[in-house]
Amino acid sequence: MAKYIFITGGVISSLGKGIATASIAKILESAGFRVSLIKFDPYLNVDPGTMNPYQHGEVYVTHDGAETDLDLGHYERFTNARLGRINNVTTGQIYSTVLARERKGDYLGKTIQVIPHITNEIKDRIKAVAKETKAEIILMEVGGTVGDIESLPFLEAARQFGLEEGRANALYIHLTLVPYIRAADEIKTKPTQHSVGTLREIGIQPDILLCRTEKPLNDEVKSKISLFCNVPQNAVIEALDVSSIYEIPLIFKNQGLDKIILKHFGLKARHSDLNHWQEKVVDKVLYPKHKTTIAVVGKYIELQDAYKSIYEALRHGGIANDCLVEIKKIDSETIELEGPQKMLSGVSGVLVPGGFGYRGIEGKIKAIQYARENNLPFFGICLGMQCAAIEFARNCLKIKRANSTEFVKHTKEPVISLLEEQRKIKQMGATMRLGEYPCRLLKGTLAYQAYGKADIYERHRHRYEFNNRYRGALVKKGMVFSGIYPKKNLVEILELKGHPWFVGVQFHPEFQSKPNKAHPLFAEFIKASMLFAARRGP
Repeated sequence: MAKYIFITGGVISSLGKGIATASIAKILESAGFRVSLIKFDPYLNVDPGTMNPYQHGEVYVTHDGAETDLDLGHYERFTNARLGRINNVTTGQIYSTVLARERKGDYLGKTIQVIPHITNEIKDRIKAVAKETKAEIILMEVGGTVGDIESLPFLEAARQFGLEEGRANALYIHLTLVPYIRAADEIKTKPTQHSVGTLREIGIQPDILLCRTEKPLNDEVKSKISLFCNVPQNAVIEALDVSSIYEIPLIFKNQGLDKIILKHFGLKARHSDLNHWQEKVVDKVLYPKHKTTIAVVGKYIELQDAYKSIYEALRHGGIANDCLVEIKKIDSETIELEGPQKMLSGVSGVLVPGGFGYRGIEGKIKAIQYARENNLPFFGICLGMQCAAIEFARNCLKIKRANSTEFVKHTKEPVISLLEEQRKIKQMGATMRLGEYPCRLLKGTLAYQAYGKADIYERHRHRYEFNNRYRGALVKKGMVFSGIYPKKNLVEILELKGHPWFVGVQFHPEFQSKPNKAHPLFAEFIKASMLFAARRGP
């Protein structure tokens, strides 16, 4: 029988519930247990695919093509769990399913209500994950903050689930804030007391408290929290601010969190070793031997979560090279106004990530031109790859009107355009080229050198493709199409002859990068940036 852990959050949002959930999964996996994870999102959207990054942050794509919450990225980076569309559940999905059944007549004669119909559907989703993944421990993160009306059905389902499965098979963890009032030089426990009180009113008594704090909690503070929140003192766990998120599993393990959880479930650790994580990840992050600076030129730069997986994959590339990666975040619209020279001088590599719409595109194109002309290592991802093709066509083939039909619908030079099947699509949600597709690599190229094999699989999220009409002309001028989707002869990777490292990919390699196993393209990009920095000198 699987064991179930529900993780809730209180007081305020953005406490790091997703990273805490991933870290708990990591220490349980290191104890020898198969884990799977679910993110419950309380919004009414079916998925985040149609949401603006300013509203939601990054959309993370799973191998089976689901557009999901960015927390699934944390889950896959920290663990070996392979997640899919069943691992992200939204209120929109739940209500859509229940209403579809009602229209079919599955509930004939009954009044459809939140309890039991909506809560039963939520519980069925949990059981489906247990059945499909065969996981021994399933961790469920309930989005939002306790007290929000939107998350109440998920919390009620969590309460019922513990009752039905038995308390020995279900465990509740609550992440809360223990603020430090600097003027008074005091740590305050009252917000935590109120948050737990609200959770208990719903019918859930937390077994463990994770206390997010910038100051260590002494025994007196822990004792007070324990008394007023009805939680054993040893189950009041510090979640201290850290310099790297990859330290968190070690912090939790050092406080015996894994032992508390396994004791509750009546389980014994088969092994429990995070030494590899300490040596190969954390030590490399905290004590790197080298340093490089990478410019990320995007259009959602001011929002930290918009390029979450990109930033983490760059750091993974740094870990693989024993190198600190300083990320210089540059708004592409600023480059349009001030030019690339001012913004990019001093960096050792340029990465242009994905995105949608014309705003900021000309700045991205100028940044790519600067990288190409100055032999600066360049990595283009999705829209970044498309911009690289447009820039090359404009400035090397002198096709001045080269563009994408995404930006200029009836452009006369559609270097990037919609596939025929995409032109027929009316619905926006979940209709892009999504999920894992094969790619065949050309030997003797940078891509082949990075992967070390000819056949790879990568995750996609886009509508527009490179127009093969222009392939021959670009090849004559020195572009190399080093990766192809064989079934439809679509360009997946482009490179430049004579440039030390210039690679654009149509897919999203950042979704398969891990701190202990950097994606090969990110590892090679960082290595190229280090060589560039060494050639340039101090």
